[in-house]
Amino acid sequence: MVWDANLAYAVGLITTDGNLSKDGRHINLTSKDREQLKTFAEILNLKNKISPKIGSYSQSKCFQIQFGNVALYKFLLEIGLIPNKTKTMGSLRIPPEYFADFLRGHLDGDGCTYSYWDKRWKSSFMLYTTFMSASVKHIKWLKEQIEKLYGMNGRITEHKTYYLLRFAKKGSLNLIRIMYYSENLPYLSRKKFKIDKALSIINGYAGVLKSVDRPA
Repeated sequence: MVWDANLAYAVGLITTDGNLSKDGRHINLTSKDREQLKTFAEILNLKNKISPKIGSYSQSKCFQIQFGNVALYKFLLEIGLIPNKTKTMGSLRIPPEYFADFLRGHLDGDGCTYSYWDKRWKSSFMLYTTFMSASVKHIKWLKEQIEKLYGMNGRITEHKTYYLLRFAKKGSLNLIRIMYYSENLPYLSRKKFKIDKALSIINGYAGVLKSVDRPA
């Protein structure tokens, strides 16, 4: 396998929403977004069927794609992914030049952005970016890599069954710029729409402040 931006994004999806079978061949990706599986299939040139799947933690409808690829399976093992990885996954060997694409896949798989007007301070619009993992080793590695490569320090919080790595407004804006460095990239449109909406509010408000501060 040869690294490129699309493969790195696909690895990000597999890291979060994927599963490696113990047979040394089959890979499964599950998502509630059919669009995400279609993008994944296009990247890897898969012809396999996308089929419905009942979520294991809820009865909400999900979709899945399962396929056999020994070369990709071995490649994933070589970079650090393993079967039954949920709570045991640690560091991965991702080339620095493709880490932004991997991170975007990670966000589309098990991350999110959220924003709101903070009532405690007038005209304060908040923006957060979070990455999630059930493995504390993996979330610590993710935090270390983002800090090492991009100089941004997020905060890890522990929840009942998972860990969150969260970045506040300044870090979020930098990460968004890094992850979405071009228009011609694979991404989940539902999450990109939320990001674009938040950015339009932030940029619009910044424009208002600039016009107010401009001397008459």
